[in-house]
Amino acid sequence: MTITTDSVVTLHYTVSTDGTELDSSVGKNPLVVLMGRRFLIEGLEDELVGKTAGDKFSTTVEPEKAYGQRMDELVQSVPKNMFEGMEVEPGMSFRASSEGGEQSVIVIEVNDDHVVVDGNHPLAGITLQFDVEVVEVREATPEELDHGHVHGEGGHHH
Repeated sequence: MTITTDSVVTLHYTVSTDGTELDSSVGKNPLVVLMGRRFLIEGLEDELVGKTAGDKFSTTVEPEKAYGQRMDELVQSVPKNMFEGMEVEPGMSFRASSEGGEQSVIVIEVNDDHVVVDGNHPLAGITLQFDVEVVEVREATPEELDHGHVHGEGGHHH
């Protein structure tokens, strides 16, 4: 079966940038996704369309089809008293509300009066390299299509 939108795809992947491995499913449980539902970055999903079980490939995904370009305006200094009663350290992440809705931010700097937060995805602006092995391809069940995600063995939720 060929991968299309609404296929359930089981795959192993390794993702890296500049030769540094960021994540991999190799030696672990494979990733199982419902295509066309934005579980994968656009560039990787585009590359999977048309593949079949057993296919192995490598692809490079530019930031525009991954996590976007970094936007300097998403790095902001906010008053430290906004975190009153909390021990705030670089690397912590929070959900923040803004005019555009809620977004995740990561603390990148803390000083006496201000906390610098970054609303960019940690992989924004980075070109990613993927090595992929397609393990299995099947049609999604009507229930999976209705729910918008893959169900486990026997059709149950994970």
